Amino acid sequence: MKSEFTLAFNEITERFGLTRETVMEALEAAMVSAYRRSVSASSAQSVEARLDPETGEVHVFAEKEVVESVENLQTEVALDDARKYDANTELGALVLVESTPKDFGRVAAQTAKQVVLQRLREAERDAQYEEFVEREGDMVHGTVHSITPQAVTIGLGRAEAVLPRNQQIPGEHFKIRDRIRVYVLEVRKSSRGPVIVVSRTHPHMLRRLLETEVPEIHQGLVEIKAIAREAGKRAKVAVAALREGIDPVGACVGLRGVRIQSIVRDLNDEKIDVIEWNSEPAIFTAKALSPARVSGVFLDEDPERGKTALVVVPEDQLSLAIGRAGVNARLAAKLTGWRIDIKSLTESASESLKRLQTDPLLADLAESEAEVIAQVETILAKKAENRPVAPEGYQVLTGFVDRVQRAVQALRTAKRREQAEKLAQARATIPTTAYSVPLEQIGLSTRVLGLLTEAGHTLAGHLAEQIALDEDKILAIPGIGPKAMEELKEALRSFPYPEPAPVEAPIPAPTEEVLVEPSIALDALAALPGAIPQPVEQPAEAPEGAISVAEQAPIGVGEPAPALEAAPPSEEALAVPVEVGEAGVAVTAEALEAAPVESVEKVFEAVAEQLATVVGDVEVEDEEEEATAAGKGKKPAKKAKKPGKWVELDEASGATVVHRLRKPGRSDDPEEYNY
Repeated sequence: MKSEFTLAFNEITERFGLTRETVMEALEAAMVSAYRRSVSASSAQSVEARLDPETGEVHVFAEKEVVESVENLQTEVALDDARKYDANTELGALVLVESTPKDFGRVAAQTAKQVVLQRLREAERDAQYEEFVEREGDMVHGTVHSITPQAVTIGLGRAEAVLPRNQQIPGEHFKIRDRIRVYVLEVRKSSRGPVIVVSRTHPHMLRRLLETEVPEIHQGLVEIKAIAREAGKRAKVAVAALREGIDPVGACVGLRGVRIQSIVRDLNDEKIDVIEWNSEPAIFTAKALSPARVSGVFLDEDPERGKTALVVVPEDQLSLAIGRAGVNARLAAKLTGWRIDIKSLTESASESLKRLQTDPLLADLAESEAEVIAQVETILAKKAENRPVAPEGYQVLTGFVDRVQRAVQALRTAKRREQAEKLAQARATIPTTAYSVPLEQIGLSTRVLGLLTEAGHTLAGHLAEQIALDEDKILAIPGIGPKAMEELKEALRSFPYPEPAPVEAPIPAPTEEVLVEPSIALDALAALPGAIPQPVEQPAEAPEGAISVAEQAPIGVGEPAPALEAAPPSEEALAVPVEVGEAGVAVTAEALEAAPVESVEKVFEAVAEQLATVVGDVEVEDEEEEATAAGKGKKPAKKAKKPGKWVELDEASGATVVHRLRKPGRSDDPEEYNY
């Protein structure tokens, strides 16, 4: 059988909607507070309360100092008593010792009750906030609890929400205990709990209702592209099908309008237009003005004025396109993102005719439309006299307006293209650093500088650009005349603009042609695979004398030699190309690899011969022959040329030795290079 404590504990968790851990922590904190007040414990003393969830027994543990002789029972404990809780404790240590009072008393019990209730209320508020903050932007059901002129209080189960007056649908009235659906607009914390603000006028309220009532939207087969709404009056929804074979408008309306009518009743009979979304702005704009029929849509994307759509409608559709108090036109503009200018067919035809007759740029079109112009004038005269016009007459007006408007659009496009070219030419003549130079630095007078600053001009580059494009816009500034314009031009022209920061040139990649010293070249040659006989057993199937040279990057001067096809060994092929530059000797590794050799010894013989041929002989002076020739009065003999270098293969060590002759007077020991 469950104890009374367990029953009360479960009732609290169910009533407040809290977890067992939260309630347990609140109870333990209450016991700690009651203990501190009961014994007047210091806040610096560590106190813990442990609650048995089965029996409800409370055990309070206080931190006390271990001493030999106890003088203060609240802060000190004897060593023997302390070792009951910690066997390894020593004198001077701090130990948690059970200090549960036998009787908390009435004050302590009241304190515990207050702390428990306070902790439970705080935990409940936090839980409510965490619950509803996740539902922000969602739709919830509620019950009307109270109605005031400022707001309506709606119960949401464990919490209450506020529906302000500006978030209520105009003309909508509620009664106590009415069940309504609202959109959670905002959830914020306060000292009295979470403040939940709901709305019934937000456009996303209509989105959530459509997602609830239309299964195709919930399943992702139909997508809501845009929503424009004026709560209580009218709303427009643009939908698109994400799968072929699905009618997005029909899916939202439902059979005999069942689905959309349910939403209309929920929104206090608010009219809802569901239209199909189209990627073409002209077609989408025409559909957005439904239920009105549109004769033509002409778009104009002006960089300064923005996007404007001229919509031409028949006269009998003009009031329907505009709507009551302009609601239909405003919603269409919000839905499409274009500024919509609605004109009747007769008014548009009259303006097109006047422009065609007065604009010299449209003279060619006026000449080609001479017959149509006469018909248009006749039709417009009938309309002015309130005489009936045949349907063919309206078709003539529609075609005439369409051709004139398209010609006007072509002229407008050509003019903007010309302006863009002119702007590019102007920017080419303006230094790039001028766009970062303030007008205060170019030396203008105080009056002119003040007028330009008030007009919004702050940088020299932008001002020079505007003057190059159209001087009249600068002259239109109050106080700016021809003299001020001359001052401006002179200041902009004579100002020494700083030079642009130099752009660091990229560091070129190292070239492949590298000259090395003779010793380095010979070392590199020796490092090539196969250049020196290695004590590695050759495979039995390899031909006699074959040497495998691995691919290496070119070493030395010149481009890498192209790969050569294998050819039979020859005496000419044994010559290893060696290039000589001012810095030293270079050997091409590809050429060495491509030259077939019969044995390792022939490779080094070829290298030695090539070095002797390319490097040349060292001139050695024969002092004896020169002296003899000088004593007999003869011309001194020519200097004898002897080989200055030669290469030998030391078979004992397997290394290649390069010998060099020295001039007389130096050491006769040859210099050896082993590699």
